[in-house]
Amino acid sequence: MTTTPRPTLTLSSTVLDAPDAVELADFYRRLLGWEPVQEEPDWVKLLPPGGGSGLGFQTAKPYVPPVWPAAIGDQLMMLHLDFEVTDLEAAAAHAVAEGARPAEFQPQHDVRVLFDPAGHPFCLFVSDRMPGRPPAISPEWVAEQSREIAGQDRVTVRDAVTPDPGGTARQSEPDTAS
Repeated sequence: MTTTPRPTLTLSSTVLDAPDAVELADFYRRLLGWEPVQEEPDWVKLLPPGGGSGLGFQTAKPYVPPVWPAAIGDQLMMLHLDFEVTDLEAAAAHAVAEGARPAEFQPQHDVRVLFDPAGHPFCLFVSDRMPGRPPAISPEWVAEQSREIAGQDRVTVRDAVTPDPGGTARQSEPDTAS
């Protein structure tokens, strides 16, 4: 068996669809301080100042924002962005000032889930490598979050894709019996 050498692959960017690529790219430009390196009417690419992979934005007229947390039948998110921050509350305030919207449901004490103007969820988190002790998570807070999760009709990726007896995956049908 002959094997071909693996070609060089370099992650250039993660691309987000949006109703307006220019508008969404401008939000992330203000949020991150990254500058555009490519700008077209339906495509923008931002790169971080020190180099590395960037973010691309493309206009997709049929774009439907994901629902988070999702229930059966909702538009699921395909990915989300995580941004490490040193000051969680200051970073969240900055994101909101630039046009982000905080999610109603916050699953962790040391993470903030927000939505960009096109509805993509993204997370701000404080690294566990930061000096000092991690924020305390009270048993009361955990119990409250658990009750909220249990009270919602949420779907996980495992729930959304169910193997059929033939071994191929099929999409689960939404439960319409209410």
